[in-house]
Amino acid sequence: MGREDLAGGLRLDENTESAFGGVEGNGATLDDVARAAGVSAATVSRCLNNPEIVRPVLKAKVEAAIRALDYVPHGAARSLASRRSRMIGAIFPSLSSDLFGGALEALQNEVNRAGYTLVVASSSYEVEREVEHIQKFLAAGVDALMLVGGARGPEVYRAIQRKKIPYVLTWVSQAEGGHPCIGFDNEAAAHAVARHLLDIGHRRIAVISGALADNDRAAARVAGIEAALADRGLKLEPGHIIECPFGLEEGRQAFRQVMALEPRPTAVICGSEPFAYGAIFESEALGLTVPQDVSVTGFDDMWLASHITPALTTVRTPREGIGAQAGRYLFAVLNGEEPMTPRPLGFELVVRDSTAPPRAP
Repeated sequence: MGREDLAGGLRLDENTESAFGGVEGNGATLDDVARAAGVSAATVSRCLNNPEIVRPVLKAKVEAAIRALDYVPHGAARSLASRRSRMIGAIFPSLSSDLFGGALEALQNEVNRAGYTLVVASSSYEVEREVEHIQKFLAAGVDALMLVGGARGPEVYRAIQRKKIPYVLTWVSQAEGGHPCIGFDNEAAAHAVARHLLDIGHRRIAVISGALADNDRAAARVAGIEAALADRGLKLEPGHIIECPFGLEEGRQAFRQVMALEPRPTAVICGSEPFAYGAIFESEALGLTVPQDVSVTGFDDMWLASHITPALTTVRTPREGIGAQAGRYLFAVLNGEEPMTPRPLGFELVVRDSTAPPRAP
């Protein structure tokens, strides 16, 4: 015969209760936790599977009993009972720098708070690898999915939607197809950088960008730069935009390439911060001084930006905010709530020592 939760509603029969027995620790079972906490087994189950709907006073009692008894629930049984894997999948283009680290940690905090597990993968900026990760996550039964950017085939979105799981695109403020997005306006951010350089007198501007194909963030940033130049009756000259893989060494090589142009650019906009670090390091090897000989800008305001010499002019992007809001959006959908339509997050142009007016002829 089943027992009813103190709040009324959920019932568990003996078979379901026994399936939740501890698998580690001192052998404590779900019934042991319930007796120690003075609640029903259903309340313990609800704390494990849907902690957000349990009253705080009951939740505190159950958590104290779990700690006292060293109880470890059986994960497979929990998933079967709740019909959820309690896993959130997140795929980032890279995990090799701190660019996505703040967002990952903020997302992790939201996932932990909800009692879920975060599963993370890296696509290494490869479309095929991201598709493979998405397929594996869907096959594993993740309850929700966070992706970066919106540039992927419609068949990928159809596969996600067939699973009827919530998902959110990040680092972009809008995407074709009306997909939910949490991010900032990449085009506007790059436009602000270019406008700053134009305002202090630069006219010959070069761009170091990541590959534009299948990367809507990089493409939007270049579009923003081109729009700012067009506002002043200018355009990017042939050879003044270089696409390359992301990385500091790649930034050095690209900077050396643009500095060989005639006439030489007086400013270089880097679409990723490691490019800018590489440009500054390579300028010294070339006998150039930043910003007297050439101004250099970055993008994202990573931790090194304010410590490198000269300190880097860059765009501060809301990386932590992206991760936190993505998590809150996904859990709102999972809990059956009507989530607010995400609005574009803000960015800030941070002017430091790496930009100055061009040297007079």
